[in-house]
Amino acid sequence: MTSAPGSPPAGRARLADVAALAGVSVGTASKALNGAGRMRPETRQRVLDAVTALGFRPNQHAQSLHSGRSWTVGLMTTDGIGRFSTPVLLGAEDALGAGKISVLLCDTRGDAIREQHHLRTLTERRVDGIIVAGRRTDHRPPLTGIDPAIPVVYALSPSSDPADTSVVTDDRGGARLAVEHLLATGRTRIAHVTGPEHHQAARDRARHAVGHLAEAGLELAAGRVHFGEWSEAWGRRAADAVLRTAPGTDAVFCGNDQIARGVADALRERGRDVPGDIAVVGYDNWDTMALACRPPLTTVDMNLAEIGRIAALRLLQAIDAEPAPGVHTVPCRLVVRESS
Repeated sequence: MTSAPGSPPAGRARLADVAALAGVSVGTASKALNGAGRMRPETRQRVLDAVTALGFRPNQHAQSLHSGRSWTVGLMTTDGIGRFSTPVLLGAEDALGAGKISVLLCDTRGDAIREQHHLRTLTERRVDGIIVAGRRTDHRPPLTGIDPAIPVVYALSPSSDPADTSVVTDDRGGARLAVEHLLATGRTRIAHVTGPEHHQAARDRARHAVGHLAEAGLELAAGRVHFGEWSEAWGRRAADAVLRTAPGTDAVFCGNDQIARGVADALRERGRDVPGDIAVVGYDNWDTMALACRPPLTTVDMNLAEIGRIAALRLLQAIDAEPAPGVHTVPCRLVVRESS
């Protein structure tokens, strides 16, 4: 029995079937699927519609031979916990998946030997490119021993080589969002509690907070930045220190949400109302901390998924021989909740 005109043929559809249904040559159908060649948008769309109608599945091996690409990308993370790199990787995968590109995920756990092992594996798999996602905003050394024909993009943790392509969060803008929000709510005696001073994120957020306050003619409450740990325990200790040295403090801007939750807990235990007496703002928008905080935490969201998406788009550009070297920043956004 023969199929009705325009209906899918019996058995697995072939490229010739797609071409026939779309009313184009086999060569044109192939170019439309590979994103190659110039053609009218409606022609390419007819081919794609035919693919959908026929349930056509292209031969990836044949595509690779034709285009010289493997249609795979390596996503290498240094963050075994995944707190920061997982949203970055998900954003990257969303962008790559839209282009029918497969993703190979490798976790180096911050180990240089493991990183080299994964790098060799990705090279042997002939990946078209690699995204390296870190867990901190500190600069990292570029990958070594990699085929120069394989483009690399660094996400969140920028490469120390300015010739590389890196996509990072805008900590300057994030600190401004937090400080301007507190100033807009009438706070003028603002303390800053953050993580270890040897961490780039802690130094940058502190420096920018101080700078934005200076623009408003203000100084930090207690006269200094409180550097410590990325932990709730440090937030509780720091809150006590702030209350001792600057009892008139009316807001605390914290370097991350864990610290902010510890600060809020300590203030509540000391009988200070949040935000009535003292407003609290965190950083990261980590739901586990921000929503569990009492009251729920106003915080700066680093847009990690967007960092991953932009990194993927920059990698696709580089694969198409249009690299965009340098550092590209992604704006943060402020998520306002009850703590301010």
